[in-house]
Amino acid sequence: MIRFPEIPNAAGLRRLAGAKAFFPGLVAVLVLSVWIATAWDDEPVPEPAPPIVVLEAVRPPPKPPPGQDVLRLREDLSALLNTPSLRNAEWSVLVVSLEKKDTLFARDEDRFLAPASNMKIATTAAALHFLGPAFRYQTFVFADGPIENGVLRGDLILYGTGDPGISDRFYRDRTDVFEAFASQVAEAGITRIEGAVVGDATYFSGPELGPEWDPRDLNEWFAASVSALSFNENIVTLQILPSARLGFPPRIETIPFGFPLDVSNQAETVAGRPRPNLWLDRVEPTAQIRVDGEIRQGGPDIWRRLTVPDPAVFAARAFREVLISNGIGVGAPERAVHVAAESKITGRESWAPGLIDGDEPRLLARHTSPELLQYLTVVNHESHNLLAETIIKTIGRIATGDGSFEGGARAVQSFATTEAGIDADQIRTVDGSGLSESNRTSAGALVGLLLHVAQSDNWDAFVSTLPEAGRRSLRRMYGTRAARNLRAKTGTIDGVSALTGIVTTRDGETLLFSILSNELRSTGAAKRVEDRIGARLADFVRIEVPTS
Repeated sequence: MIRFPEIPNAAGLRRLAGAKAFFPGLVAVLVLSVWIATAWDDEPVPEPAPPIVVLEAVRPPPKPPPGQDVLRLREDLSALLNTPSLRNAEWSVLVVSLEKKDTLFARDEDRFLAPASNMKIATTAAALHFLGPAFRYQTFVFADGPIENGVLRGDLILYGTGDPGISDRFYRDRTDVFEAFASQVAEAGITRIEGAVVGDATYFSGPELGPEWDPRDLNEWFAASVSALSFNENIVTLQILPSARLGFPPRIETIPFGFPLDVSNQAETVAGRPRPNLWLDRVEPTAQIRVDGEIRQGGPDIWRRLTVPDPAVFAARAFREVLISNGIGVGAPERAVHVAAESKITGRESWAPGLIDGDEPRLLARHTSPELLQYLTVVNHESHNLLAETIIKTIGRIATGDGSFEGGARAVQSFATTEAGIDADQIRTVDGSGLSESNRTSAGALVGLLLHVAQSDNWDAFVSTLPEAGRRSLRRMYGTRAARNLRAKTGTIDGVSALTGIVTTRDGETLLFSILSNELRSTGAAKRVEDRIGARLADFVRIEVPTS
């Protein structure tokens, strides 16, 4: 509702105007009396006061009714949403024109629903606002002790500030960054480390697993722990190979090679068909891994990716192995620091480079990550949860000083309401990926975020992160005008499907849309509706009504 400014004393003005209307004779008598009283004097008679005008607020002209083209579009989209197989679904849908600013279609656009991975729309927009597309992470190596005759009399600290990209996704080999660190350590004259490689993950705070994440997902790659120090996306791969001897347990190897895991291997290698098939179970990431069942001799290897229990230890272990392979001895086993009060780095204003004896750690090496925009592209193209969650913690650390899930969620929430103008009751941010079931938003809020970004300098960067229909990261809508045109973020969890993004119509108009659905028996059926809506929007064309 548009509220117009109040006119001072408007009520009094209206009452006086009403009095003139009801008592014209009285007014005439009063004027005549004044003339008689002054006519005998030589002074001029004053001019009568101008009539009182009651000001009325000027309201904008009503919008013209929608044309037949828009009415037909609304009928078509309504029919798609009313698909009988989805009669129990809850929908929140909104389609607006970026250029004309009119609403082409809306159904319960303010309904508060779970958005699944469409929460990454808010995370991406907030990241571009708070960090910028050119933001880069840094990872450091510190010498904690004096160096005497090539021996570091203390620990080597590997300190992370949240970079989730130290992996073979961004480098030729997953250990390339650590190889570069090892070279710099050697250049500093260190041939042996008396202490340990210490992984310091205290730049972030709070739990490393997201609030309300389903315990059944915690072993899976998409629910990896979120740490300020990450390596290989905090995933270890198990390769299970049949034994060369019947009746013996299979051989288990890890990638990265040699990473220690607590495994109880009760499986058996058999000659015939396995009964039962080999299976692997772990209650939660810190628990023992149980391998049981049978595997056929001469049969294929079995591969399984698992989340690591402690990413900082995982990274420190990998760095230690690289140092040793480069001829630098390490005396003690790797360990990690997770509490800021125990860190020798977190809280410092600056670090002095060089190898000067003293009580404080000295900076030996640093690594700078690719630009944030590359990470955001992976977030949305691959729906990558670890990168999304690391980024939301980074937003929290930089925007609020709180590098936790809660701090990041609070910053994203503030961005949505304060910067983008989204009503507070239209978005609830709990994490950055959408895995937590308490994340809530509406189609109207997501379109509002798109509208806000479209008016900023980050629009082109934002659009570039969205998957394009008909390509590898959004293999949908082939053979329609939406292919190689529509760009959108998908979203799926149990009973939830979502699609939010942009599409260009047949006559070149840019439309922003969001389609959220909850309480689904089949997310596949909902996605077919999303695809048909996307194709229909791409095929939409305005019918210009000639003016008389």
